[in-house]
Amino acid sequence: MSAAIAESPTEIHHNESRSVAPAQASQSAELELSIIIVSFNTRDLLRECLTAVQKESSTLRCEIFVVDNASSDGSAEMVEREFPAVHLIRSDVNLGFGRANNLALVRARGRYFVLLNSDAFLAPGALVRAIRHMDANPNCALGGGLLVGRDGAWQPSARSFHSITGDAIVLTGLAAKFPHSHIFGSFDRTWADARLSSSVDWVPGAFSILRPVALRQTGFFDPAFFLYYEEVDLCLRLKHAGYSVWYWPDVVITHIGGESSRQLKTLDFSSTAAQVVLWRMRSTLLYYRKHHGSRARFAFWMERTLYAAAMLRNSFTNNPERLVRKQHFRAQRALLLQAWKDTDGGRTSPPRPW
Repeated sequence: MSAAIAESPTEIHHNESRSVAPAQASQSAELELSIIIVSFNTRDLLRECLTAVQKESSTLRCEIFVVDNASSDGSAEMVEREFPAVHLIRSDVNLGFGRANNLALVRARGRYFVLLNSDAFLAPGALVRAIRHMDANPNCALGGGLLVGRDGAWQPSARSFHSITGDAIVLTGLAAKFPHSHIFGSFDRTWADARLSSSVDWVPGAFSILRPVALRQTGFFDPAFFLYYEEVDLCLRLKHAGYSVWYWPDVVITHIGGESSRQLKTLDFSSTAAQVVLWRMRSTLLYYRKHHGSRARFAFWMERTLYAAAMLRNSFTNNPERLVRKQHFRAQRALLLQAWKDTDGGRTSPPRPW
């Protein structure tokens, strides 16, 4: 079954996240889970994801939603053809991660909501364990699991909230150089034992299980964030409402995406890489302005200063590799300036699709 949703790209304000509340979502005793997957041109991965979801949810009372973000690869048609029991919601425009999830959240009726990336695959028992953890901890509004790659390699699965100092540590490479340090490894919690459950600041959006009653207090995802920071913002609002966020290592999810955006080696203004970096920068400024006010300007100047220093460090040389790095950081600085202009210093989210 499918529903078509037409969205015109209009300016989105931060407080729109409170415009809908899951007032009826937690009232049903018939469904244990509402599983929501947002997809954008990931047809083959989406098929694999849905196959795993159906297998893992076969012993549970569930409903499954797929929100298709105007894919051009036949993703929506594949869902209609091969997974007729799935509730398909089509958008005529790419709404981004948060706002697309909101389309399904307003319809969800499960006792808990599960959000899953289309490139994320549930390990055996993941859903049952997640439900048990939520049942055992009624103050937990949102929980996440252990993210691993296809090769079983650990991915950052629980993180600390952003700060200007913390972001500077990541951008300078100190976090990667000293991962076991409580100071330098703070953001990705690389100092922590990944085998231990823990109350954390936030978990990545590749997988999460949410408590509907908590969302009634905070609202859904803030639609101002097109991509990046939407789950950070939601977790911060949940914590401000008095709830906790947890990481559980026995809830295992294989995640293809990983940290690929951090490993981009080249950058030019026409590339997909540059587009993704620009999205991250816009969301950074929106987040800091929303939660830290004038500190958005400090975050901007910190990042801009780091790029300028990196350009200077790679100047006055004939080394081709260092000259390439100089151009890379020059492009980063230009993108940051563009992000500041696009968002009016973090005050306004540009019309979507970004």
